[in-house]
Amino acid sequence: MADLALNLALARPPDPGEQLRDEPGPDTEHCLRLYAKLASGVTVVTTQGGDGRPTGMTVSALTSLSARPPLLLACLRNGSHTLSAIGGQGVFAVNLLRDNQRSRAAQFADPAVSPSERFREIPLRRVLGAPVFGDALGWSVCLVEDIRRYGDHSAVVGRVAVVQVASGRPLLWHDRRFGSLSGAGAGAGAGEGAPR
Repeated sequence: MADLALNLALARPPDPGEQLRDEPGPDTEHCLRLYAKLASGVTVVTTQGGDGRPTGMTVSALTSLSARPPLLLACLRNGSHTLSAIGGQGVFAVNLLRDNQRSRAAQFADPAVSPSERFREIPLRRVLGAPVFGDALGWSVCLVEDIRRYGDHSAVVGRVAVVQVASGRPLLWHDRRFGSLSGAGAGAGAGEGAPR
């Protein structure tokens, strides 16, 4: 019986994850160079701050997580005022930026720009208490399902409660630069425009 157990153990292939867990891994610069090659849409995540004023930040790490139930996942930098406010409010908005809104993306990414300056001259409306951009390519308001810290960011999972989509082209982030789509693909789809 002992021989059988030994033979089974020897026949089992080694777990590569077991070996890698003890390795230091690539340095931060190499990882960031790889991450820069990931093309993504640019969004501004917004919520209401503890002082009753809107707060928000530019986020490129956003993805759909589930259609049933409808869930989005956004990764926000730990220590940010926006992340803290989302945890306190339990609701946040995701504003998808248009390709002509590069300056807005830069403004919401700059830590030297105050929250009041960031929101100046932006057409805002409140949906479920969260500020949304009236001129965004699309937006959704999400109720917080979960927030978990991973390294220097936190993964925020939100259940989509309301969504609105307009026509146009998205602002993209790739290789540490803003960009836009070229060619076809910016046409309006059926059922766009009305909140759901």
